[in-house]
This record gives sequence, structure tokens and C-alpha cells, in this order.
Amino acid sequence: MSLVQQMPGLLDALNGAMTPKFLATRSAAGVPNVVPVVSLLPAADAADTLFFGNFLLRKSIRNLKEDARLGILVMTQELQGWALTGDLVEFQRSGPYYEAQMASPLLRYNAYTGIRDAGVIRVRAVEAAFRISRLQVVWGFLLARLAAGRAARAAAGGVTMPLAARRELGRMAALKVLAWTGDDGYPTVAPALSLQPAGASALVCRNAGRLPANGAAVAANVLTLDAISYQAKGRWLGDGAIAVQEVYAGGPPIPGGRVA
Repeated sequence: MSLVQQMPGLLDALNGAMTPKFLATRSAAGVPNVVPVVSLLPAADAADTLFFGNFLLRKSIRNLKEDARLGILVMTQELQGWALTGDLVEFQRSGPYYEAQMASPLLRYNAYTGIRDAGVIRVRAVEAAFRISRLQVVWGFLLARLAAGRAARAAAGGVTMPLAARRELGRMAALKVLAWTGDDGYPTVAPALSLQPAGASALVCRNAGRLPANGAAVAANVLTLDAISYQAKGRWLGDGAIAVQEVYAGGPPIPGGRVA
């Protein structure tokens, strides 16, 4: 039985067209990047193989060409999730994976847009499986809010996040993840539903699970129920504090463009 099939519910979640999925990559220098990739699907003809469409993923693709190691987080609307690591095998410009992406609901009725190619991933490991209760979400959010003052002071001097980004990052009803480079060199992705702004230049979260080392480069992403996404990059300062150094928009007018 494959690694994916060993985890109850994971294959169904990967096949879900509306299941939120996040792809974490790293640059050659180890700087993480994490973005939603709803096109990620399991291959029917090869065990532990996933594929995705290269559509508005400029930084992720650039990172994968520098370093094939990647991390994936899949989380259902019921807050059941899995964290995986894998390796990019290749990009394909034709064939069944490419055709499956072009025939997907995202692209089928768009006469002006298509994918450049399909990325093929070999799953290396299922690093974690989790289920988060609504009570845990509320409690973690409140704990992070109580720690916001300390986080803001610890991260003083960072860049000022745009108001629109702070508003979306501050929503409780949104999916949020945190990514960093693990000890083995693979990007680690963990749910960070308590993540929220701490003043204008910092973020704070109180994760109950895995955490980066103090001083580690981190990337946080929020995906709202309205499909709005922002990514903030910075340094993990410990005690839940993140000093924000860069902010990127996930949508128009320039998807992936830096806004701070």
C-alpha cells in the first residue's frame, strides 16, 4: 500500500476539487515560499505521485528549478489535514497530466489561459496527520491575541504590512499555514490557524504542534473563504512572534507581486 493510501481520508482529500492545498518550496539559500495550489491532484497511474498545473506560480517554479525539495499541506473544510514532503520529478509540456490539468474546472472554460506545464511530484513521506477542533481554533486565536503586544515589541522595525493584508491575515474564518526549512532540508508546512497581525510589522501565532527554530526564515500564507490570499515572509523570533520582512499578494493586479 502506498504512503498516501495508508492515511485514511488523504486520497479523497487530494481528489477534492475544492480541498485547500498548499505547496511550500525553498530557494537554493533555504528561504521558504508557501502558496495555495488547488490544482494539486493524485496520479491514477502511479503510486505516491502527485501533479499540479503551472499557473501563476512564478516563485514556486523558480524555487523548484533551484531545489526540487518541497512540502505540501492538505486540509479539509472539517479541519482534518496532512503534511507531506516530496520531490519534483519533472515538468511535462504534454501527456495525460498536462491534459488533465487543462481539462480541470479551473481552466476548461477559460479561452485565454492555460498552464505552461504540469509539475510531477514524488511523495517522500507523510510527516503528520491532524484534526483540529473548532474549540482549538478559538482558543489558539485568543491566546495569540493576548500575546500580540509582546510580539509587536519583539519584532519592532519590520516592514509595515498593507492594511488589506492585515485585514485578511486577521480573520479567524480563514485557512493559514506556516512554512520553514526543516532540519532535513525539506520545507515543513504546518497549520497556523491562530496566526494574526501584531501591530503593523509583526505576526503572532500559537501553534500547538511543530514550530521552527528561533531565528529561522519563515513564510506564512492566508487563504480566505473569498479565495483571497496573502503571503508574509520574515523571521521566527520565538514565543509565537514573527518579524515581517516582505508581503506578497496572491491575486490581482499582479499575482505573486510584492506589496511591502
